[in-house]
Amino acid sequence: MWMSAGTALAVFILDQMSKYYVVHVMNLDRRLAIDVWPPFFNLRMAWNQGINFGLFAGETQIVRWVLIAIALGISIGVWVWIRRERRSRRVQVLGGLLIGGALGNVVDRLLYGAVADFINMSCCGIRNPFAFNIADVAIFAGAIGLILFTGRGKTP
Repeated sequence: MWMSAGTALAVFILDQMSKYYVVHVMNLDRRLAIDVWPPFFNLRMAWNQGINFGLFAGETQIVRWVLIAIALGISIGVWVWIRRERRSRRVQVLGGLLIGGALGNVVDRLLYGAVADFINMSCCGIRNPFAFNIADVAIFAGAIGLILFTGRGKTP
């Protein structure tokens, strides 16, 4: 379980430090855009009130609190599942990625009312209009990894 907790803590700290630096030190919340290595890597401020790509976004407080509750519920569920079944180190790390990312976005919703997204990447003539953050990458990697590396060899 230390592997999950350590991974979750590392992701959470990295996510929150990057958001603080980009939003408050680099003032991306006022500048809105900084070209770093166009078009491959840019910073674009986006306050996401929904889930990925703004899905289920709403300006009501109920949506905010429902999304916080869902993220906390999923984090607790993954933690209990990993702990109860004594999963491999790989699965513990993947669970830690998911939990740390989810908790990083929960803190954003509590502090700002929305998730701070700022990484924008495009390539090969295709312009990507969406932004994301480190927590989003961790959640995605953790979820896909858990799908791919768990449940094998077990019959229902």
